[in-house]
Amino acid sequence: MQAVDNKQVADFYDKLWADLDQKNMSGINSRHRYILHNLKKAGLKKNSKVLEIGCGLGTLTNFISRALPSGHITGVDISPESVAFATKKYAKNNISFAVSDMTNFISQQKFDFIVFPDVLEHIPIEAHHNIFATIRKLVDINSTVLINIPNPIALEYLHIHNREALQIIDQPLHSYPFLKAIYENGFYLISLKTYSIFYKQADYQSMILKPYAAIASMDVKSKSSVVMKSIWLRFVNLFS
Repeated sequence: MQAVDNKQVADFYDKLWADLDQKNMSGINSRHRYILHNLKKAGLKKNSKVLEIGCGLGTLTNFISRALPSGHITGVDISPESVAFATKKYAKNNISFAVSDMTNFISQQKFDFIVFPDVLEHIPIEAHHNIFATIRKLVDINSTVLINIPNPIALEYLHIHNREALQIIDQPLHSYPFLKAIYENGFYLISLKTYSIFYKQADYQSMILKPYAAIASMDVKSKSSVVMKSIWLRFVNLFS
């Protein structure tokens, strides 16, 4: 694939988001709802400080902000026109926007959550190391990173059978070497879930990362709690 630069990428998304907005196709969809649901499962609170990377027109930014009445979300995107649109339409007390490719983004505050909503597959994998090096400076030990990406096997299918649906960069991100940049920058994988949204086959993955921290102690459960859980599992397995 021919290499593309940041300006080409920004120009592509300027046109893409403008076309979607003109066709009234830039509203909330099932993917946005899954992302917010997964953020809440990961511990999102009403006062959380969130950084969304790849915010586009700000649709998801605004959607997440509704769950943050006493928090704040910052949306960042490489497309200046998209950020200008989002700022004009959505900026308010708990929402702000910035233009950045995340290689040199600076913030005076630490974020409780950083979310990549289907954006890393659109960024050349060679740039991932610098991006995770940047966000490592934006989190503390209790922060959480949520990554939503297309299931790489499903994306490979589209490359063969439906290339016109793909964007300017749309690379399948298999766990290796994708996780290499993550671990090299002091994060580790808490969970990886493959799930279905728009197809009967699993078409998306959701990953939860945390900054690496050695466990200070391992606390043994009480025998009664272990036994009760075992009994519950026996009952569930019997009738499932």
